[in-house]
Amino acid sequence: MKAYLRHYPRTHPAAAVARRSAQHIRAHAERHFGGRLLDIGCGSKWKQDLVGDLVEEYVGLDHKDSMHDQTVVDIFGTAYEIPEPDESFDCIICTSVLEHLEEPRAALGESFRVLKPEGHVLYTAPMFWHLHEQPRDFYRYTEYSLRYLFESVGYEIVTLDPMSGFWMTMLSEWNYYALVVTPRVLRPLLRPLIAAGSFIIPLIDRLETRINPRSHEWTWMHIVVARKPRE
Repeated sequence: MKAYLRHYPRTHPAAAVARRSAQHIRAHAERHFGGRLLDIGCGSKWKQDLVGDLVEEYVGLDHKDSMHDQTVVDIFGTAYEIPEPDESFDCIICTSVLEHLEEPRAALGESFRVLKPEGHVLYTAPMFWHLHEQPRDFYRYTEYSLRYLFESVGYEIVTLDPMSGFWMTMLSEWNYYALVVTPRVLRPLLRPLIAAGSFIIPLIDRLETRINPRSHEWTWMHIVVARKPRE
């Protein structure tokens, strides 16, 4: 996990949420990942540093117009068209991609096709987050919409959990907003505040969610683990 988190130093506005997400992903991957893994929307394949040691083969898929490092991509394709035969993978990971897909149900159907029976997928999708990668930013997801989408293509939900409460969402968003509204010449002055917040925000979040479980209704993101049943 340390190698993965180097991509999100404490001064990064998403440092707190990246660490929380990494903890959730790693914990579920340790239970459900193995064999041949497909990373849909792999980007620069940072997640290989997080879960790559759990599988025998890590295959990254991305499209040819991706802004990330294409030299690390193993398969060029899209979430709608994965150039692999049916039942090619034991597990699939796809994080922060569903919001960028015009037809999420079609993409989930394609991942279902290339997953082996009794294999597992792990997805994350935001519920509260600012616009990003415009104009390809289409949706935000509640737990109910995610359950509907996954079950509608045949998946069985194993886990569907929020990953934060109100304050982790809002304070992390403040980091981004502050960087946007602050003149560029003054932005270095914000970095110490962001770094301090990356320590404090998780502590506030844990306390808040213990006192008020309903704070999860303001999570920035959900994590979904689903299983392809054997027919």
